[in-house]
Amino acid sequence: MSNKLHIISLDIPYPPDYGGMIDVFYKLKALSSLGLEITLHCFEYGSRTPNAVLNQYCKKVIYYPRKTGFQGLNASLPYIVSSRDDKTLLLNLMQDNSPILFEGLHTTFWLNHPSLKNRIKLLRAHNIESDYYYQLGNHASSYLKKLYFYLESNRLKWYENYLSGMQHLLSISEADTRYFSTCYPNIPTSYIPAFHANEEVNIIPGQGKYCLYHGNLSVAENIKSVRYLVKEVFNDLNIPLIIAGKNPPAALINHVPDHITIIANPSEQEMETLISEAHIHVLPSFQNTGMKLKLLHALFAGRFCIMNQSILDENISTAIIFAKDASAFKQHIRQTMPLPFTEEAIESRKKVLKPYMNVVNGQKIIDIIQQTVKQTV
Repeated sequence: MSNKLHIISLDIPYPPDYGGMIDVFYKLKALSSLGLEITLHCFEYGSRTPNAVLNQYCKKVIYYPRKTGFQGLNASLPYIVSSRDDKTLLLNLMQDNSPILFEGLHTTFWLNHPSLKNRIKLLRAHNIESDYYYQLGNHASSYLKKLYFYLESNRLKWYENYLSGMQHLLSISEADTRYFSTCYPNIPTSYIPAFHANEEVNIIPGQGKYCLYHGNLSVAENIKSVRYLVKEVFNDLNIPLIIAGKNPPAALINHVPDHITIIANPSEQEMETLISEAHIHVLPSFQNTGMKLKLLHALFAGRFCIMNQSILDENISTAIIFAKDASAFKQHIRQTMPLPFTEEAIESRKKVLKPYMNVVNGQKIIDIIQQTVKQTV
């Protein structure tokens, strides 16, 4: 098998500062370290611009402008797909016969084009996108946004039928694996956990003095989680809570009690310090699809983690304290704050997280590609 691979990214994966791009960037690093020669194709839009860091891990990096506004609309296709219609991408993919890894449904406009009929094609599913957009609609504040997200959700559900042109699907959570295996039994599906910034488990034993929630605070789902913690969990819990993340809305900053601190836009080093020194990571979620990278980060670098069932991943359930409701959150926080995080707990965490090491999962992808090539010869 050739050691060459095309990867199509829905966005520029540097800096790796949000979920999907964290997965893409650290996947690039892992696959490159394992000897793959990568041609990276990525769509450019918004504030993200070409970055030379990507050339350290890729043989070639090619950028394409994403269509925005009305230019990206299509009468039938989801907007996240039709806005990434670029003929130059197709021509570049046709320059050789190397396998193609599509990062998200967003990048699959050319998936079933006749010119790519005989190519090995894999899809990395970052979410069940139809469910994800439906949840975005539920969280949206305006009627127009709700309408857009619900329409996009319906189109994405219909568009999933195009996955038949894929040789293999790489899901990001066990729940997503069950969904794709059930709905599309003819497409081989493998669970490949999210790639992330942590190369080893690095936890400080002992005790911290506060609880922590971290995430992008401009995202509706995360705002809902923060409001839940403020209003229903820490409303009568006299234990310090720090909420840290990007771009918190003013309404959130101005309406928290004295024992809750909001740290807006911390630097990478500040965030790492907050994560390592916290005693408990409180991570409620109301989104069942995908994999929460903040959870993986907390497990690799932080002490105790308390969360609700909606982000259950069976492989790591033994490392998590589950709270089914606000009352259970309070109970577990009170019980856990006095307990030190021991060396024995750190060793146990290392065993649990071994399947989530980037190099391990990079090798799984290479093995899948090699096996698929053999089956098609």
